[in-house]
Amino acid sequence: MSVTAILAAAGRGTRLGQRKQLLALAGKPIVAWSLAALGDCARVDAIVISSEDDERDRFERIAREYGQGKVRAVVAGGARRQDSVLAALRRVPPDTRFVIVHDGARPFVEVELIERCLAKAEETGAAIAAIPVTDTIKRVGDGSVIAVTPPREQLWAAQTPQAFAYSILLEAHERALQDGFLGTDDAMLVEWAGLCPVTVIEGSRDNIKITTTEDLALAEHIAARATSVRS
Repeated sequence: MSVTAILAAAGRGTRLGQRKQLLALAGKPIVAWSLAALGDCARVDAIVISSEDDERDRFERIAREYGQGKVRAVVAGGARRQDSVLAALRRVPPDTRFVIVHDGARPFVEVELIERCLAKAEETGAAIAAIPVTDTIKRVGDGSVIAVTPPREQLWAAQTPQAFAYSILLEAHERALQDGFLGTDDAMLVEWAGLCPVTVIEGSRDNIKITTTEDLALAEHIAARATSVRS
């Protein structure tokens, strides 16, 4: 059962003012951390990376250094993350049965989490990593008035990796393209298309997405802690 990982690493990092996936984190590019984890995962047979078109040469060099020989292609991403994932889906090896999608800006994914997410998707067709929300969440309507306070125990913050049967995710993306539907993650497309239920496994609080300078400072702390534990 062939498994391909898609590393979504396009995007210009407007909130950081530069391309965040290529910023240095503890001596190597941010994207190299998650690429190395995917490469180390025995269940992953192939990797396809989506990047900005003018950075493909740099990503190909990173792929050779950190991808454990598993990177099959570096494809040009689109204007939106959704476009970039679809471009990668169209370049996976033809025998792919399951795909794992991971954000290049989440450097601290671990092999164990990748494997758990994939195992659940193999049972159900679709699974994502997420963490329970600890804050009370308010949905606010017109005039900044609280419309509803959802029960906190029902709320989870979505992460990646997200794993799917390849045929399910490809159909969800193609339907969304045809209908002009925009989702904020791949699970949302599968939910919208009604192709199968999406299940949740518990992720990691260290599995942060680097978006702001504060996130980058936290990532440096996590990386330093991880290096200290390994040494």
